[in-house]
Amino acid sequence: MRYTSDLTDAEWQLIDYCFPEACPTGRPREHSYRELLNGIFYLTKTACQWRNLPENFAPWGTVYHYFRTWKRNGLWVAIHTRLREQARQIEGRQRQPSAAIIDSQSVKSTETSDQRGYDAGKKVNGRKRHILVDTIGLLLMVMVLPADIQDRAGAKQLLAAFFSQKTRRRVKHIWADGGYTGTLLDWTRRLWRCTIEIVKRSDLHTFKVLPRRWVVERTFGWLGRYRRLNRDYERQAETGETMVYLAMIRLMLKRLG
Repeated sequence: MRYTSDLTDAEWQLIDYCFPEACPTGRPREHSYRELLNGIFYLTKTACQWRNLPENFAPWGTVYHYFRTWKRNGLWVAIHTRLREQARQIEGRQRQPSAAIIDSQSVKSTETSDQRGYDAGKKVNGRKRHILVDTIGLLLMVMVLPADIQDRAGAKQLLAAFFSQKTRRRVKHIWADGGYTGTLLDWTRRLWRCTIEIVKRSDLHTFKVLPRRWVVERTFGWLGRYRRLNRDYERQAETGETMVYLAMIRLMLKRLG
């Protein structure tokens, strides 16, 4: 290992079967999938630019090409789903959760972002990450939207995309904070037969660990360990979502490996 973000042998064996085999015809591939992943995880961890990847990785254009290809064909999400199911089974839980927690995080974005907005509550000009996690903090889905979109509106888009897949309709209860009150509760119950429980803060201005809500806050803390996510550097919101999945993939590989 040259860097702390490199995959160990045990970690690579967990996902090596997910990548296509080499084509028997044509020019042989110069760089292994593992080497390409090491470059991608290095960028996610250190927040360097694609063009500034160290020379001992594969050329940055090659690394970026495979990153974009696997983003478009859904391979990153597929790997993340398989690792999450394995991590849940090790914890003695079902592969698919029945309860979840939802929350959002506003982060600054660069001027190259195609869509961004101003969050007046957090005083942030950028984007907002809406995430849904299970009861142990593992990511179920993420959606990156402009920061001026309210939590309730963003939650509707996130939950509509989440429940549109039949395998994910097992979730029947969701915890949320006070920003998700209103018509969202009836909308979720009517369309998806899922209840949303609002966990309110204490009226006293003192620190208190709130039931269930601390789980999603801990997930945001995990994501903060990856410098690429401390600010939204991506031009496309979809790329920002992929970076979140990459961070969680690396985290679960470290656990399972």
